[in-house]
Amino acid sequence: MNTFFSQDEHRRVLDTSIDVPKEKPSFPLPLDQVGISGKTVWVLFKNGQWGRLPFAAEILINLPGDIRGIHMSRIEQAISDLHNEEFDDLREYVLRLGNKVMEGQRASTGTISLQGQVPLLQQTPVSDKLSIDTVEISVQGDFHDDKNLASPRIMMGVALCHLTACPCTLAYNEVLFNHQDSSCPAATHSQRTKTALTIESNSTSPAVTFDELIDCLSGALHVSRDLLKRPDEAELILKAHRQPQFVEDVVRETAREVGRRFGGRLQASTRVLIRSLSLESIHIHDVTCRLDTSLKEILNIL
Repeated sequence: MNTFFSQDEHRRVLDTSIDVPKEKPSFPLPLDQVGISGKTVWVLFKNGQWGRLPFAAEILINLPGDIRGIHMSRIEQAISDLHNEEFDDLREYVLRLGNKVMEGQRASTGTISLQGQVPLLQQTPVSDKLSIDTVEISVQGDFHDDKNLASPRIMMGVALCHLTACPCTLAYNEVLFNHQDSSCPAATHSQRTKTALTIESNSTSPAVTFDELIDCLSGALHVSRDLLKRPDEAELILKAHRQPQFVEDVVRETAREVGRRFGGRLQASTRVLIRSLSLESIHIHDVTCRLDTSLKEILNIL
């Protein structure tokens, strides 16, 4: 690439000009979070697990009151440094990237958030067909430069689409049509729902895998598939109607599965986040439910 000025001239300017981000701001107010968002990072996984996949990244650090701005190019350089390295999992990538970002800035705290999609292979229940579906995965790392503190807090999450049937209308129609003793559930409205489960997975505790989180959601929900033959559709709809769920039920049942699967393995203080969004079929609004709790609180009830 041809340049207007020689490298020596650019080097001379760098050596003599002001580093503007290091200047003192006109109003020395510390800032909680500043960084880049809307950034796509490409992560290369080992052993051909997923190959190289894109993830939407948000990289934020705090800024002391005596510094005017961050060195944004150093964040991009950290991303470039890791581009051709292979990683066992997304958690490892976030840890490496977070450490590099913190080293290149005068920050005391930082947050790295990655979100993306990976393939989910599911078998249909009756026709035994392979449905190639999608699961959303995410990792967030919260970093601190104080060496006396614990390791960075890592949160790992998955989100799946599933089917919910409204218990209210079903119960009403059972009475309306004198249908209480029938083996076939009464009519009710159903909707596509998306539920996300996020669990703390620090380096000081056993790592939770994405597959385990997917299994946890699958144990609580009527998980959707893109490929469904008519017998598969009939089974899924019947199951959803025999076990109808509000979003409140979805979140509680997911929490129950978390307690069952991780109660004897993860620390009681482990943070658990569950979010469910129901795309209502007969309403204009949607319905949402969120739970931010700990494994200890779940086990106390379980």
